[in-house]
Amino acid sequence: MKLTGAQALIESMLNESVDTIFGYPGGAIMPTFDALYDYDKKINHILTRHEQGATHAAQGYARVSGKVGVCLVTSGPAATNAVTGIADAMLDSTPMIVITGQVGAALLGTDAFQEIDVVGITTPITKWAYQIRNAKDIAWAVARAFYIARSGRPGPVVLDITKNAQFEEIEFEYKPCTFIRSYIPMPEINPKQIELAAEIINSAKKPYALVGQGVVLANAEAELKAFLEKADIPAAWTLLGASAMPTEYHLNKGLLGMHGNVAPNMKTNECDVLIAIGMRFDDRVTGDLSRYAKQAKIIHLDIDPAELSKNVKADAPVLGSAKVTLPALTERLQKAIHTKWIESFEVYDQKENEKVILREVYPTNGELTMGEIVRKISGATKNKAVVVTDVGQNQMMAARYSTYTQTRSLVTSGGLGTMGFGIPAAIGAKIGAPDRTVLMYSGDGGFQMTIQELGTILQEQIGVKMIILNNHFLGMVRQWQEMFFEERYSFTKMKNPDFITIAKGYGIEGKEVWKREELDVAIAEMLKDDSPYLLVANVEMKGMVYPMIPAGGSVTDILLGDDTSDNNQTEPEDFVLETSEKESK
Repeated sequence: MKLTGAQALIESMLNESVDTIFGYPGGAIMPTFDALYDYDKKINHILTRHEQGATHAAQGYARVSGKVGVCLVTSGPAATNAVTGIADAMLDSTPMIVITGQVGAALLGTDAFQEIDVVGITTPITKWAYQIRNAKDIAWAVARAFYIARSGRPGPVVLDITKNAQFEEIEFEYKPCTFIRSYIPMPEINPKQIELAAEIINSAKKPYALVGQGVVLANAEAELKAFLEKADIPAAWTLLGASAMPTEYHLNKGLLGMHGNVAPNMKTNECDVLIAIGMRFDDRVTGDLSRYAKQAKIIHLDIDPAELSKNVKADAPVLGSAKVTLPALTERLQKAIHTKWIESFEVYDQKENEKVILREVYPTNGELTMGEIVRKISGATKNKAVVVTDVGQNQMMAARYSTYTQTRSLVTSGGLGTMGFGIPAAIGAKIGAPDRTVLMYSGDGGFQMTIQELGTILQEQIGVKMIILNNHFLGMVRQWQEMFFEERYSFTKMKNPDFITIAKGYGIEGKEVWKREELDVAIAEMLKDDSPYLLVANVEMKGMVYPMIPAGGSVTDILLGDDTSDNNQTEPEDFVLETSEKESK
């Protein structure tokens, strides 16, 4: 059938089962938005308030649904506004297609109005970036883009489409892409690698598994359990690997990394075999590489050959999808029991409970803490919610103290650490999982970076439950200033607006709490129905996220904080709220 390039673009996306697009119109992409007008029954377009918001919303959608997120924006500043979300998706292996408008092909290279070299800018932060100059190339490029974005190690793809290509008419035919020469998304399994890994595990006395997002991306949660249970292997998870195992799963020993649980970090340097599954040995997990797991033999399972032995040299590198490599490895494992090794984790757990958890999530006096708020809200949702976070102290507390009962339950910006990620990502997550409660945790700083997306919530009536853990500081930066910069709080104090009044301006109900006895009522009110809601919880100003491994330290250099803390921490002298204001609240 004969279609314009704009229509062909939309028909191509329909052939890829696209049901939702996040975007913002403008001149160079206007022909496509005009064509989209006739597809409102087939594709749901969400008008965000900023192009960065569109990319993060597409990320949230992709992370909970397992589908490819799609963004549609115009040229110039719209494309550059999308760069942060593209880079974020690249580092966190999120499948996303970003379609940008571009000036007409005849104007390319003339510095025309809103012309920018989108392909040049985005090539380093995408799996593929391509400029479409003719309508006849649209179907081919879209098919290729979706294949690349969702296959192998997922990631973002950018298609930059000139305005003339959107107007031109062509005979439309769509052929899905299933093969690209030199691109091998699903590598063949090497039996020798599997056999070597199995041999090492079978001889282990203290095997230990590190679970990353690769398990979730491969839909290999069941295969992971079968693997762990056959060889009786305790496991911990990276930040993006959260919810690959239920929190209460008997072999789940907690969170790895800088702000992870004590036992998972300490045991890294005590195990004799370390099995990394779909994770990349990020510096926030390993700390000082020269002191990381030197006593252990390393087995690394990953679909991306570039990750194998990149940071930590693997004694048995296993290339392939966890969906395939885990069953192949499990088949060769001997049934084992490692009771004493697994019980040894509890020694650290008890120590940690005494020094950290009881103080953070079960306080008996003082101001509200982030940990207790997260624990209470998680329980009130029966631990079934999708947890979306912004970045900072709120991120670590939400990830650490939420309880997960099903997969794809944590959406956060891991590799790039993008403040402002929370609100738009939660919008996308709710659209991707409409039947689940979506909780969005943010600090007062990150919330204001993309606060305009409250307009998207207003227009679409998206039932996101937003929680601001408000300490009137850029909390994580303040923590580092306190610990490593002699309490020189350089530009981290925040004079904040009345968030509840702002939310009401967007038609969003909300409540602000200062006292512990107000919390349960506010949570119940927030969760009573599926409408959007904002809960502002004023927490201790100088709260710290512990445990903490100092940057550049070993995984065993864990700080547990001041054991004498009673949550009555002193606020900075030059930034104390007036007593009358607190009492009136």
